[in-house]
Amino acid sequence: MPTTMKDVTAKIDAVEIDPKSGLALKSTMEKEKAIEGEPKTTETTQEKPNGATSEEKEPNGATFKEEEVPVEVEPKTGVSFAVRLEDGKQLKAVGLRKKSMLGMGIKVYGFGIYADNEKLKDLMQSKIGKAPSKPTKEMYHMVIDSDLGMMVRLVIVFSNLTMSMVRKNFDEGLGAAIKKLTGGKNEELTKKIMGEASDEIKLTSGSVIEISRLPGYVLQTKVKGEIVSKVESELLCRAFIYMYLGEDPFDKEAKEKFGASMLSLC
Repeated sequence: MPTTMKDVTAKIDAVEIDPKSGLALKSTMEKEKAIEGEPKTTETTQEKPNGATSEEKEPNGATFKEEEVPVEVEPKTGVSFAVRLEDGKQLKAVGLRKKSMLGMGIKVYGFGIYADNEKLKDLMQSKIGKAPSKPTKEMYHMVIDSDLGMMVRLVIVFSNLTMSMVRKNFDEGLGAAIKKLTGGKNEELTKKIMGEASDEIKLTSGSVIEISRLPGYVLQTKVKGEIVSKVESELLCRAFIYMYLGEDPFDKEAKEKFGASMLSLC
């Protein structure tokens, strides 16, 4: 764990994310290190889970390039998020999670909030008559309390993060959200979201965590592409979305952008 401000800030590096897979490409610093004696090149090799490159072959042997996915960049971290996922969910907001450490605000991860656009539109139009001039508390809680399919993609930007630190962060955040929603504590429930994630999982700058609210109030967590928990709990689902859209969100600007998206669907 860093002990000085200089040590902490030295751990943070710009990261380029593959918008389709959510996996990290080479860091900016690594790209700038040219091999001695060889000319620099602007081309990069993208690593994929199955080892495939950006070019693939048709059955007849012809090659084609995958369609580029439009992205939105979270401005405080430089992390890119695809505007649409393969399952159709659309990006509604991007933001930054910060934590106070050694007297300074440390950028922990950039995040993108995705939602099923058609179901979000149906929810707004079924509950809201005339669109208000700005998003209301009731509108946000309609989304928090619903079974609407959503996913939050977290991209780590602080490279000294460990799974135990992530687990503690979520336990605290979910615990506070549950207390706001119910007036009480539920420590057993808060520990389930990251409870099965092994401390052996190595998190580096660019590592991706995806937490999805699935039909039937199921909260699924993936760390670096692997499912580490799948919990059926309406309260846990509500508490998780509350951390981003509730009264004290991780990033107020991200919440407001999500709210503007809701208004556009009324």
